[in-house]
Amino acid sequence: MYHSPVTNALWEARSNIFERLSNTTESGATQSELITKAPSKSRTSVLYKFSSDYILREQYRNPWNEIRLGKLLEDLDALAGTISFKHCSSEDSSTRSLLLVTASVDKMVLRKPIRVDTDLTIAGAVTWVGRSSMEIQLEVTQPSEESSDPSDAVALTANFTFVARDSKTGKSTIINQISPETEKEKSLWEEAEERNKLRKKKKGEQKKEINDEEKNRLGELLSEGRVFCDMPALADRDSILIKDTCLQNSLMCQPQQRNIHGRIFGGFLMRRAFELAFATAYSFAGSAPCFHEVDHVDFLKPVDVGNFLRFNSCVLYTELENPSQPMINVEVVAHVMRPEHRSSEVSNKFYFTFTVHSDALKNGQKIRNVVPATEEEARRVIERMDAERS
Repeated sequence: MYHSPVTNALWEARSNIFERLSNTTESGATQSELITKAPSKSRTSVLYKFSSDYILREQYRNPWNEIRLGKLLEDLDALAGTISFKHCSSEDSSTRSLLLVTASVDKMVLRKPIRVDTDLTIAGAVTWVGRSSMEIQLEVTQPSEESSDPSDAVALTANFTFVARDSKTGKSTIINQISPETEKEKSLWEEAEERNKLRKKKKGEQKKEINDEEKNRLGELLSEGRVFCDMPALADRDSILIKDTCLQNSLMCQPQQRNIHGRIFGGFLMRRAFELAFATAYSFAGSAPCFHEVDHVDFLKPVDVGNFLRFNSCVLYTELENPSQPMINVEVVAHVMRPEHRSSEVSNKFYFTFTVHSDALKNGQKIRNVVPATEEEARRVIERMDAERS
């Protein structure tokens, strides 16, 4: 099983659950009676003792003496997994275990820099439950030297959606319900309910024929790209084609990266995607970028041990309206490739946003405009822009 210093602590927190699950075969019965639980029953927290633990601090420190955000994202997924197991656990040891997987991660915005020399806490609980899915809200908190207000300690908030599958049939299955108790828990449930309705609405919308407005948007995006393709000597030197910002890497998925279900740990995929996105923004901007937000993550297909996985990244578009804080939007798409079958399918899509340090801008660094060269690229840009606005 995959373990990092923090996932070891999480593993200990759910060891009693796993001990029961490991003794229950797929032939066990499904849970006969659902339980309604309060969010507090699943609440879990982990403390990073950065101030006193040198080894831990070194494991999370990046070359710029800041926290490795990819590892933090990895740990958040592990924490969300632990919380989902706590909520779905049953006291009946004869029931077979559920297969719980990350379905998506909603936008998470970094509110303030995270230091690697000050203790850090990640904590969360189930905030909403549907028939076979649940939303888990996590908070990353670190004491603020400038303020004693608890809200100022929150560095990042994340909403993970997990879905439950029957471990024998692979089909969706109903899970324990939730009963919010406090006013805050009720408010979080209502917010999550609205997000769920919005997701269903978007999923149910049929693809419509593009209208005149969308045709105009496509045309405007493609006009500059055509100059690059047809008359490169006359192209705007402050712009660059999407295809010229691309990076990629590949790996074989190893047994050490698997979760309890024998599949590749979702947090590991998030870390690898983030690190490639960071490198993409770095090579594009010309200086170390600053992480701003995770726009969205989709887990479309499971990734298994032994899979040949390729990550493709590009700068999809930039936002230059605010000269003091230009935004670099990076797309990372993971493909599971099967050379024996000459097939490839998309397993994950990740969207990250970075900016650059103000010092770099003061020294004359300029972020270039990114333009598509094909209609397919232009459509991807428009889809992400619209998703950001919705």
